[in-house]
This record gives sequence, C-alpha cells and structure tokens, in this order.
Amino acid sequence: MVATSSIPEASATMISDENNKKKLSPLGSAFTKFGMMLFIGMMCLALPVTLFPTWLLYKIQLIGRIRKERWSLRTGEFCSKWLLRLIPFCSIKVKPFQDTESKPSVWVCNHVSSLDIFLLLASDLKARGPNKRPLKIVYWKQLEDNIITKLLFRSCGFIPVQMTANAAGEDNDYDRRSFKNLLKESKKAFVEGFDLGLLPEGQLNPTPHLGLLPCFGGAYTLAKMSKRPIRMMALEGTHRFWHAKNGMDNVTSNKVNMRVYPPCGDGKFKSADEFLTTFESVVGHFGMYGTDIGSTDENDDDNELLNSWLDGSQWQQLKKEKEAAAAAEEEKNDGQK
Repeated sequence: MVATSSIPEASATMISDENNKKKLSPLGSAFTKFGMMLFIGMMCLALPVTLFPTWLLYKIQLIGRIRKERWSLRTGEFCSKWLLRLIPFCSIKVKPFQDTESKPSVWVCNHVSSLDIFLLLASDLKARGPNKRPLKIVYWKQLEDNIITKLLFRSCGFIPVQMTANAAGEDNDYDRRSFKNLLKESKKAFVEGFDLGLLPEGQLNPTPHLGLLPCFGGAYTLAKMSKRPIRMMALEGTHRFWHAKNGMDNVTSNKVNMRVYPPCGDGKFKSADEFLTTFESVVGHFGMYGTDIGSTDENDDDNELLNSWLDGSQWQQLKKEKEAAAAAEEEKNDGQK
C-alpha cells in the first residue's frame, strides 16, 4: 500500500476556525452526552434482538449467507436510523448524490469518530439514494473486542484486517498476512454484488481540523484489480461529541455534515498518487470545514475548483507543475557540477 502524509502545518487560521465554532452551552452539552449514551445503550439492546431472526433463518438454512448479510446490513441501517430519530442527540446535514443507476464501486471516506459507522448507516439511504448497492466495509479486527460491534460486523459480512493496537494518530502497523484474506474476501464481495467501503486513513483522526492523517492507497489497488470506479464520501463534526482520544469528555457540538461526491470522471484514477492527492484535497477539506473545497455557498453547484478535482484537470495541472519543478531542480544541480 502507498502512504503519504497529508497533515498540513497547524496554521493559526485552522486552529482559530476550530475554536470559533459555535459551542453548546453546558446544559446543551450535558443533554447531548446523555442522549448519546442512551443511543449507544439502546443500540446494544436493539441490534441483538433485531438481528436474531435473520441469524435463526440462516442457521436453519431457510436463507443463504448472502441474503443473511444483506438483511443484516438493512437491519443495522434500520436500527441506526430510527434510534437516531427517537433519540436525536445530533443532527446530520447530508448533501447527497443519488445515482439513477448505481454502478459497482469502491467507496472511500474519512474517519473521525467511533460513532461514524452508525451515522453512516443511519444516513445511507438519504446520502446514496434508493438505488444504492449494499456495502461491505473493511475494518480493524480488534473492533471485535466489543461484542455488539462484533455481532453487527460479522452478521453483515464486513471484512477484517489485522493491525497492531495503537493510539489514535500513531502510525499504523498492519499484519500483511491478513492482506491475502482481504483480497480474497474483496473479490468474493464483488462477485456477490456488494460494493466495498474503505477508510484510507486506517484509523480515527484526532485532529481533523488539521487535515487527514497519512492515507494508504489500498482502495486504488482494489479498484484497479476489480476495474471499478472509486467514489468519495466525507464526514465532519463527529469528533466534537465523541473524540478519537478523549471520548465524550468534552462535548462541544451536536452538528454533523455529510457529503457524497459525484463520480470523479470515470472514477478510474490513473495512479495511487492521483487518487490520494484528490482524496486528501477534496475529502480532507470537507473534514476540516464541513464545506466543499472552493465553495463560497453551501448550495454552490457551479464550483470550478471542486469540479476540476473531480474531472482530473486539477491533478494534471499539479502534476505538470511538479514535473517542471523537478526538471528545473535537476537542471540547477547539473549546472553546479
């Protein structure tokens, strides 16, 4: 896998923007924290009860494994969506992109909070539309230490990868032996009609206001292998009520922004560098500010900078600038010899 560092230097503007976000009052913070704890507790009760009938039908061989995984995914979406409506500890503002005809794809998203998965499940229908394809998400094996996460992920047929336990923000140390199983399960998921969901950062990001953590190019490898386009999603705000390092200790906001982007041209990036640079620029910006790169209005559909990233022209321009700078540096070094 290819890794590249994308955390910019902490500028005064970035830190100021984060500090100037409208914060909850102490009472609002307490209510949000209580609602979040209640939501988590109810999920721990609802998921085993609602997943049991599907598991039982599978065990007595009335349904097959693929149907069991699809039904379990729908159950997870149903529980997340309706519990969030019954216990609205946060509000999610979704800017969707709904395909009229969904194509098999590899989906990528940034990763900020332990609650990301449940908020994505709750909003998936609104975000990706009724024609969305079922997802199999690649996740860290150690998340199975939580019995409820283990139940949901295994029921849905999500794909685990092994990694040394590390704190949020520390370098990932993958067990490369698990990559063989990842490739095998990914190929099987593609054949069985699932899309694949990956988190290129590979872990929770404790500083999303500074940009993404170093990202890995595994999504590009899988997309190239399967000849599928890469589609991008983005989240912003979940760290303000469940932080990667501090948990629920400092609840400052209950607002979440979510974005599903249009296809990037044909979605088939020419290199891992192109994919990573586009992902870091587009999704990284949204993760910092909750708005699209180059946007001056939240309803701005004629965003030239965003469109130039999505159609690949911005990457081509950046690539030419890098090549010109490298050629100039080489010419300078030759002249000094």
